[in-house]
Amino acid sequence: MKPEHKKLIVKEKYNEIAGKSKLQDQSSCCGSTGCCDGMDYTVFNDDYTGQEGYNPDADLGLGCGMPLEFAGLKKGYHVLDLGSGAGNDCFVARTQVGESGRVTGLDFTDAMIDKAKQNLKKTGFRNIEFIRGDIEDMPFPGNYCDVVISNCVLNLVPDKKKAFSEIYRILKPGGHFCISDIVLAGQLPEKLKEAAEMYAGCVSGALQIDEYLEIIEEQAFKAAEIKKHKEIILPNAFLLNYLTMDELRNFKRSEAGILSITVTAVK
Repeated sequence: MKPEHKKLIVKEKYNEIAGKSKLQDQSSCCGSTGCCDGMDYTVFNDDYTGQEGYNPDADLGLGCGMPLEFAGLKKGYHVLDLGSGAGNDCFVARTQVGESGRVTGLDFTDAMIDKAKQNLKKTGFRNIEFIRGDIEDMPFPGNYCDVVISNCVLNLVPDKKKAFSEIYRILKPGGHFCISDIVLAGQLPEKLKEAAEMYAGCVSGALQIDEYLEIIEEQAFKAAEIKKHKEIILPNAFLLNYLTMDELRNFKRSEAGILSITVTAVK
C-alpha cells in the first residue's frame, strides 16, 4: 500500500468516527462502520474518566494508553498533542500546564479539528488551539514546544522516521516527548498485515518494538525509556475475519504479539 493510500484510508475512517459518539465508536476498532466487525476497541483504550480536566465530549475512546501519566507536565509548559482528535488529551493537559501554559493539538482530519474546536468553545479556555496539519511535515518552527504527547497515532503515520525527525525539530532543547503507541513483538500473519482495515485499526501500521526504539535513537533522542506496556489480546471472532482456523491456531502458538507501550525520550 502506498503512503498516500494509507493516509487516505486513515483520513476517511477518522473523519467518519468524528461524527459519532464514544459509545458508537467502541463497537469496533474503526468505529461503527463495520470494517473491523467483532472488534471491541476497549481492548486498546485506557480509562480517562478519573483524570482532572477530563471532557467526555472529547473522549472518543481511540487511545491505547495514557501518555499524560508520564509526561511530567509543569505549569507554564507548551504542550503539542500529535493526532489530537476531538481534544481528549489536550483538555487534560491544559489542567496540568495551567493558565500560564499552552496546549496545541495537531490533526490532519477536518472533522476532528471541527469537533475539537466545538468542544473548546464549551470550556472558555484561551490557551488551547487546534491546528490542521501533517505529522510528517508539521506547520511549526523549530524549538516550538516543551513537550510532545501522542496517543495511538504514530502507528498510523507511514513514514515514522520523518515523524520522529519532526518531533525532534520542533522540541525545544531539553524538551521531551511521551508517546503511547502500538508496536509488535514477532511477525503478524500476512493477511493481518495486508488488510487495509487493520491499518486504520492501528495494528497493521505498527512496527516491531526494536525497530521503533531504533528510530527514536537514530533521531538523536536521549534517555529513551518504556514507562508502561501491556499486551493487546484481539478476540478470536475478530481474527477469524482474516485468518482460517488453522492460521489462528498457529498465530496463537507463536510468540508474536501486539503491545501498547508508553515511551519517553529527551532532546
